[in-house]
Amino acid sequence: MSTLGDAASETASRRDAARRHVSRPAARRVAITGIGCITPIGTGVDGLWQGLRAERSAVTPITRFDASIFRSRCNAAVPDFDPLAYLDEKRVKRLDRFGAFSVVSSMLALRDAALDLDTVDRDRVGSMMGTALGGVAYAEEQAARFQHGGLRAVDATLALAVFGGSSSCNVAIEFGITGPNSTNAMSCASGTIAIGEAFRRVRDGEVDVMLAGGAEAPLATLCFGAFALIRAMSTRNDEPERASRPFDADRDGFVMGEGAAVLVLEAYEHAVARGARIYAELAGYGTTNDAYHMTAPRPDGTQATRCMQMALDDADVAPTDVNYVNAHGSATPLNDPTETLAIKRVFGAHAHHMPVSSTKGYYGHALGASGAIEAAISALAIHRAWIPPTLNLERPDPACDLDYVPQRGRDAAASVVLSNSFGFGGINASLVLKRA
Repeated sequence: MSTLGDAASETASRRDAARRHVSRPAARRVAITGIGCITPIGTGVDGLWQGLRAERSAVTPITRFDASIFRSRCNAAVPDFDPLAYLDEKRVKRLDRFGAFSVVSSMLALRDAALDLDTVDRDRVGSMMGTALGGVAYAEEQAARFQHGGLRAVDATLALAVFGGSSSCNVAIEFGITGPNSTNAMSCASGTIAIGEAFRRVRDGEVDVMLAGGAEAPLATLCFGAFALIRAMSTRNDEPERASRPFDADRDGFVMGEGAAVLVLEAYEHAVARGARIYAELAGYGTTNDAYHMTAPRPDGTQATRCMQMALDDADVAPTDVNYVNAHGSATPLNDPTETLAIKRVFGAHAHHMPVSSTKGYYGHALGASGAIEAAISALAIHRAWIPPTLNLERPDPACDLDYVPQRGRDAAASVVLSNSFGFGGINASLVLKRA
């Protein structure tokens, strides 16, 4: 006679067998059809591209607040952003700078993709964003108002602006998209993780379109000061345009920046059917954690190595297929040699025959938005056959011995690009993009 345990086991076995025979949709290819960006070197695709081709840093002395009390006194600010150029006054009043960056970059991405949302099922369109600090700078401003004028002086929108999820939620509300929605806060890898997770949703058939990227508006006294306290930022205040110097022997920290970038990720067949322009195909994603230290990377680079390899495996490409790596390259003393070591472990001898560059010399480090900006740049590098340089690389660190495309960009028809982002807490994230 069968026991109750035997019966349960037999039932579980039948259920597992049934699951194995369930028809699952084949993985879909994912196209990048739109790019919306707000950066210190330019807004929109053309603004960003012109800024890259100019090969000049946008880092300047801080003017938005009094930075005289800090060792670090330079930043990369977006100089000319006016949300009223894109949104009506009533809407703008409900958004802080972080929220406005999120909504406007998404608007620019949709325009660039020429995607009319009235022609698609909005239940199958979603938004995923990343940010390190969200609306914290706005909260700092409102805290000062509270101290001087009490509760009545505080903006009533404060509670709706300070949580990170306001980014993707405001995007969903603005465009009436009702698919998957989330904002992650995984430090400087946030934008990359948002794009990677959105990629999986499209690839797996859950949705047809995702707006994915990152936004950051951290340039306020206390936000800036918190990073100054841990001595993470450059003190090259007398020549700010040369302060962010990835892989250089004289680097002394990153330069804080701000901005946003959003990609329109679309099922490849969906994009082709509507005649969309395709910048590149998003083909792979990997993420790991160092489980080592909140600010320092794992010295042996093993988890950064595994992250890159995961992304390559996910894209089904060999290391030797990669033509360009857009490195995290934060210009901090610890990150740059560790990333170099990890790249060499993944690519072997090919690492020395492949261009690698960090574009943070242009626009500093926009924390959670950086990975999204760099994914956009990686797509444009493929589409426009030009690899941007590592600005300010004048005296290479002996521990950083790869081809970092110093000072001047390079015409090159890259067909496979790897983009890296690494953040506080040991977060690693990588994307693989391919020529469409």
